[in-house]
Amino acid sequence: MLRLLPDGYCMSRSSAKFYQKPLMTMRRHVKAHVIAPLAGLICALLAPLVQANPFEHKLANGLSVIVKEDHRAPTAVHMVWYHAGSVDETNGTTGVAHVLEHMMFKGTPKVGPGEFNRLVAAAGGRDNAFTSRDYTAYFQQVPREKLGEMMALEADRMRHLNLAKSEFEQEIKVVMEERRLRTDDQPQSLLFEAMNAMAFQTHPYRRPIIGWMNDLENMTVKDARDWYERWYVPNNAYVVVVGDVDHKEVFRMAEKYYGPLKSRPLPLRKPQDEPLQKGVRRLTVKAPAELPVVMMGYRAPIIRDVEKDIDPYALEMLSAIFSGHGAARFSKNLVREQRLAISAGAEYDATARGPGMFYLIGTPSEGKTVVEMEAGLRAEVVRVQAEGVTAEELSRARTQLVAAEIYKLDSMFAQAMEIGQLDSVGLPYRSGERIIEKLKAVTTEQVQDVAKRYFGDDSLTVGVLDPQPLEGVPRRPAANVRH
Repeated sequence: MLRLLPDGYCMSRSSAKFYQKPLMTMRRHVKAHVIAPLAGLICALLAPLVQANPFEHKLANGLSVIVKEDHRAPTAVHMVWYHAGSVDETNGTTGVAHVLEHMMFKGTPKVGPGEFNRLVAAAGGRDNAFTSRDYTAYFQQVPREKLGEMMALEADRMRHLNLAKSEFEQEIKVVMEERRLRTDDQPQSLLFEAMNAMAFQTHPYRRPIIGWMNDLENMTVKDARDWYERWYVPNNAYVVVVGDVDHKEVFRMAEKYYGPLKSRPLPLRKPQDEPLQKGVRRLTVKAPAELPVVMMGYRAPIIRDVEKDIDPYALEMLSAIFSGHGAARFSKNLVREQRLAISAGAEYDATARGPGMFYLIGTPSEGKTVVEMEAGLRAEVVRVQAEGVTAEELSRARTQLVAAEIYKLDSMFAQAMEIGQLDSVGLPYRSGERIIEKLKAVTTEQVQDVAKRYFGDDSLTVGVLDPQPLEGVPRRPAANVRH
């Protein structure tokens, strides 16, 4: 978005490189009536250049390369995204997407086990990877002149990965321990996992990204190899580069390193729609913990059409009004005034390949029960349904949300993440700014409307963490649990 800023700078949020000279300095030499037309002419001439950034190029093998030029620092972020996450797994091999992410660092005929990280570090960079329900991604942030080396490394392991049985047998133990630390030993994680498994009865989102322990215990190197051969092909991937680069040079390097890789037909993805829920679902998870927790999950829409959709943006605002800042409703009403909760929050993500959920979470205060906690969360929803929200509340929430989106532009990594995540869920990767504009346009009436339509019992799943004694550690008496 090109704009003439109040301080006289003609610049875009995508890049401030094109024109940075203050127009005020021209006033010494140019008459006032000439300044405005001149500024407009400059912006008009530069607009096509800025609007093209990010730039995209598709290789013959189907790999898309998206480049966003940002010349503020001499670095580059290089990310490879695969359209393959836990949503694509099947029962019996849950967690294989994440396991393969681990195995991607075990070497190729050219690069030995563990050498990938060492080579990135030697180039003066950092690297990592992450698996989600919808995608798997790998990244390096390096000095710009090392970008070609990163492309060579990623292209190498895209199709030439070593999947040795001995390496797999060691790494699967690491993944199982990761599950123990992040889920099995974390009561709230166990609750969230059980909530998903009940809220989604047929959709793959019911399965944990880390995988069920029984599946991990019985996973073989063949499972990982099958996953690699099925999904790790250039026509199921895209590359995102953000930084102090020239897009044409990046495209040339991509042709050199990724171009020779062969594409292959992809498995057919069938629709996996979740059946309509027809009543409240409840569960209790017992686990060693200090405090009880109430988690309420409502089925909610996500963005499918950036322009036509309204409800996801209003739900984002509602989430922020509930718990987006220190003065939000949950903190003010449930924690400070009523002293019903130690903590309370709302969670909602408007982007996903599959169905969406809006979560309310609360931990009751000393002497309060989980029944009272649930009633308190429900009461806050009912207040919005009956009374709506104020213009001041909406303005504050809008400021917080929009600021968070704009602050992403200060980070090259965050910019690359936004491009990659939008593309991963089937939204135009250029739609980030349009999403901000849609958030800005949300009205108080729209917020009240989504509260009325999506927060009914027919779409609700309620989970309760019933804390059990901690071995050797005293805790307060357990609160009453509704079964």
